[in-house]
Amino acid sequence: MGAFEEAAEARIAAAKTKAASTPAYQYNPLPQSPVATGKLDLTLPENAASARYQKQADKYFAPGGPGENIDPLTGAKKTVVSSGKTVIKTIQNADGTTTIIYSDGTSEIIGTSTADANAAEKAKQDAAAEAERLRRAGQSAYDILLAEFNQYGLGALVEPLKSLIQSGPSSAELTLALRATDAYQKRFAANKSRVSAGLSALNEAEYIRLEDQYQNVMRNYGLPASYYAKDTTGRQEGFEKLIGFDVSATELEDRILTAQSRVINAAPEVTTALKQFYPDITNGDILAYTLDPTKGLSEIKRKVTAAEIGGAALGSKLDTSAVRAEELARYGVTAETAQKGYSAIGGGLERGRQLSSIYQEPAYTQAVAEEEIFNLPGQTQAGEKRKKIIGLEKATFGGQTGVSSGALSQNRAGSY
Repeated sequence: MGAFEEAAEARIAAAKTKAASTPAYQYNPLPQSPVATGKLDLTLPENAASARYQKQADKYFAPGGPGENIDPLTGAKKTVVSSGKTVIKTIQNADGTTTIIYSDGTSEIIGTSTADANAAEKAKQDAAAEAERLRRAGQSAYDILLAEFNQYGLGALVEPLKSLIQSGPSSAELTLALRATDAYQKRFAANKSRVSAGLSALNEAEYIRLEDQYQNVMRNYGLPASYYAKDTTGRQEGFEKLIGFDVSATELEDRILTAQSRVINAAPEVTTALKQFYPDITNGDILAYTLDPTKGLSEIKRKVTAAEIGGAALGSKLDTSAVRAEELARYGVTAETAQKGYSAIGGGLERGRQLSSIYQEPAYTQAVAEEEIFNLPGQTQAGEKRKKIIGLEKATFGGQTGVSSGALSQNRAGSY
């Protein structure tokens, strides 16, 4: 055995003894020279000694050998990872990452490179800056929107959406979110009634514009402010039925005019007749009745016209009823014609009754007089009755008649 072989075997024997007692023993069995890559050059001269030495080293470091858990390159203890692969070498790379080499020949890079770390940190900072920009922009948008809505008394509708506005939603998203809030649903409650009735919902501008028109009409006619009072959101509850039933500002004015000029400011007999004919219209409730959109305007006018006719009859101390007054209204009798007609009837009706009784003629009643005076069916027969009893009186008193005015003095039906 040559001197080189003896030296190599001596070193291996010493390494075995040391490794048995110290698993982490750093054993450098071969001439090694580190290179820039971090790897070690294990190239030996091609001779029998080196071949024999390599074989013994491979056996020593092979699985099950005494140096199994020792890195033959660094002398460090090997690490076994959860995958079951054995780490035989780790290399710290210049970019801050670590390359791990496994016993099966595979490798992987772990950690974050300095460039990636810097990029990640910059991205994080950029994201934070963008979030702050959006927050400030959202706050600005919220402040602008709140100020705008406050001008219309609608600020309370915006406040629940503060966080959403600050997140920068699209206008469509914001509109949908706004209309879904309880505050909005309450503020524009009449839209629900409109949709249920088959009408289209009004947008916010149309809704508020209609409220303003209602309010102007009521102010112009001197209605109390309680009719158009607002809450903190600008809601005018008294208008909701009007909007829900699609009452226009023009129709509202017509209703108020009907109530005020034709009933409230009319002769007291008209109000008396209205309450007598229609008991559901109670004292102090005439205006509210005419403003109720569930009561059709044509129905209201029909009742008011009947009350005007009945009031004219009462003013002339004559009988009246809702049925007769509505019948006369259907025949075109108005407040004006009723006033004149009942004045004429009242001037001669009592005398006509007396004469028909004296001459044993069919009774000359108020209904007969109304037929002639108001041009109703039967007016011809009514006129003949009047002429006959007048003729009888003239014959009795030598061409003179005690009836010089009123219905019995008329020469033709419908004249005054």
